[in-house]
Amino acid sequence: MGRIRVLSDVVANKIAAGEVVERPASVVKELLENSLDAGAQRVRLDVEAGGRRLIRIVDDGHGMLRDDALLAFERHATSKLSDVKDLLSIATLGFRGEALPSIASVSRLTLETRSADESTGTMVEIAGGRLLKCEEAALGVGTTITVRDLFFNVPARKKFLRSEQTELAHIASLATHYSLAYPQKGFELRHDARELLNVSPVADIRERVFQVFGAQTLDELVDLGARERLAPADPDEEPRIFTLRGFISRPQVQKLNRNSIFLFVNGRLIRDRLLLHALASGYASIIPPNAYPFALLFLECPAEEVDVNVHPSKTEVRFRRGTVIHDFVRDTVREVLTLARPISSLPMHQASSPAQDAARLPYSEFSQRVENADYRAQAEREALQFADQAAPVPGDLPEFRLREPQQYAIPGRLDFAGAPGPDENRLAQTFVEDPGAATARRGKVPDTHGPLPPGLAAEPSTSLEALRDLKPVGQLHDSFIIALGPDGLWIVDQHVAHERILFEKVLRQMAAGRVEKQQLLVPLVIELTASQQVEYQRIAADLEGVGFETEPFGPRTIAVKAAPADVSTAETEGVIFEILEIAEKELRQTSLEEIRRQMAASIACRAAIKINTPLDSTRISWLLEQLAQTEFPMSCPHGRPIALRYATRDILKGFHRI
Repeated sequence: MGRIRVLSDVVANKIAAGEVVERPASVVKELLENSLDAGAQRVRLDVEAGGRRLIRIVDDGHGMLRDDALLAFERHATSKLSDVKDLLSIATLGFRGEALPSIASVSRLTLETRSADESTGTMVEIAGGRLLKCEEAALGVGTTITVRDLFFNVPARKKFLRSEQTELAHIASLATHYSLAYPQKGFELRHDARELLNVSPVADIRERVFQVFGAQTLDELVDLGARERLAPADPDEEPRIFTLRGFISRPQVQKLNRNSIFLFVNGRLIRDRLLLHALASGYASIIPPNAYPFALLFLECPAEEVDVNVHPSKTEVRFRRGTVIHDFVRDTVREVLTLARPISSLPMHQASSPAQDAARLPYSEFSQRVENADYRAQAEREALQFADQAAPVPGDLPEFRLREPQQYAIPGRLDFAGAPGPDENRLAQTFVEDPGAATARRGKVPDTHGPLPPGLAAEPSTSLEALRDLKPVGQLHDSFIIALGPDGLWIVDQHVAHERILFEKVLRQMAAGRVEKQQLLVPLVIELTASQQVEYQRIAADLEGVGFETEPFGPRTIAVKAAPADVSTAETEGVIFEILEIAEKELRQTSLEEIRRQMAASIACRAAIKINTPLDSTRISWLLEQLAQTEFPMSCPHGRPIALRYATRDILKGFHRI
């Protein structure tokens, strides 16, 4: 007897279930995609015990005929493909025909459906892949699928499930994702009769973001608009148009993981390394390398330009023109941040309880924090580590000083000339007010000092264009520039501001092939290790491109004859070693352009004005003027913020004026 045998349908379905049904969220994904493909305008999802006990999805789609309801549980039975050519241009979320039979083989499933073409509906019951019942039922148009006791007949798979809270978090995250992808449809999610998500249909994605994340998150995002790029096509093809929409966060929004990155291709939720790398490249030198932005990206492209048939769960895709897609996403993110030039504001700290914090979080982020209970300690350790590596701290802090303040006029909107003068008796009454009366006011301080000057309560600008109007008034600890703007108080880190100026200067010179150099009176001889010698040979030409003239000077030494004009002789050796370290870590996995940017960042950091450095009024004015002219005045090449603004409205709130 031969050793090869054909597997039974029961075994084959359980094997398929192992690929398609990984956890309760996998069931939700397959059923939710079927509902959307069926044209549903409203989808309701009920879950119990994190999806282990019950998953029920109700939609108002077009439903199924009786014969189709039975045939849907056969392997590879689908209404979405009819020919092999259809695989080249898949326009639906589901298409494999494996979801329903796979789910039914590892659960107790009930299907209730009715098509508008029939007067009665159909109810089908299946347990562990065995058909138990099929009968007519009085139903409305649409489909309801109930999945109970998931993995009841596969106890080994059931043991691998995580906690109820974790499984629920995956389901909530999935429902959130698809509610964002389809704002014109309504979604409802309930767990044990508790409502977790309920969004009604809206006109556009901006309104849906407001529904899901709230006004505070929406204020921290920058709208991409609708960006298009024409891709090169073969001579016998029509031009291909790619469209990118969505939102990206301002540089001050920095997440600890990728949970806040939402990627969709033709309405399909995906995980794609190409798009993640393109997004990271767009934020390069704007946020720290160990931080992640909030991003909601919708890429639309012709169906034949993307292959979605590369993974059983349909969460991965392959692009026909991957390089075009990558550059399109990267350039769009970079361009939008350049035009918006968003500003970081000083945080207004308010005491709150962990429960209040959790209530304000998107559910996906809240679940991540629940699962990782020590996220705060981890974040603090990472922040301290990054600060130790990249951000020098002022040493002996001198007293606050203002340098030549008489040269700078206070902006006109801060002119209090029209306000009445203080009255001594009234001031005395204010400071000796009865505590009971103060409690009765519940924190509301009456304005007893006259009306506010016109314009003080105006909305602050969200763009760094206000840098052009700043009036510097001095330095704090010889490290931070204090300036007054039309919309509040500004604090500028002089080191990272100069670093950004020099960084973009070096990049422009590199692009033009005219990097300013300074010849060293005596060549600097540097001894390298064996690995550094190898890396030097690989990047010798790039070193010359950023302004270094070097040549081998023995087995493991090099002679540096010239260095970039902004780098002092004392810093030259340190910059060389930094660049070699960058090359050793990144060259094998990063593009040459990115290596050159990191070289420029290293040069700029070493050459920039240091903290604890007194600056006169002329240098302060020059620094602010040059910073306003940079392309990305938001952050230094390493991602640290350059300028913080304390908006006038926040100051007024702090003094209980508004």
